Amino acid sequence: MYSALLFFHSAFRWLVLVSLLYALYRGLTGWLGHRPYSKSDNSVRHITATISHIQLMIGYTLYFNSPIISYFRANFSQASRQLEFLFFGLIHITLMTVAVFFITIGSAAAKRRETDEAKFKTMTVWFLLALLIIFTAIPWPFSPLANRPYFRPF
Repeated sequence: MYSALLFFHSAFRWLVLVSLLYALYRGLTGWLGHRPYSKSDNSVRHITATISHIQLMIGYTLYFNSPIISYFRANFSQASRQLEFLFFGLIHITLMTVAVFFITIGSAAAKRRETDEAKFKTMTVWFLLALLIIFTAIPWPFSPLANRPYFRPF
């Protein structure tokens, strides 16, 4: 089960990134281009938030079943001195949770705005903040904190 969770969490991150980038594209072009906020824009906003929530739930399930996290919790003082354990035990989960909160706030606030420009602006700003946090918290292959491959085999 653990290896399947790792695979799905790793694969699903690309769906999160693509949907977030597409939502940002729609938000920026709508905001700067003074477009009307369409049903399609609303669907993109909603689907992006839903995808990020699914990824967060996969991540939480993985977190609470991970041998890395079990070791981190059992040996906190020793494990927190090692970057990889600290990254997965504390940094990754915290930053990703904050990023999904930002997506949720941005999605909910954009839905409630009165004007089309305000909807696009709200969605764009909150989603961009979330994307920056996500880029920071992903264990990229080149990351000095903890690195993982771009695609995990199943």
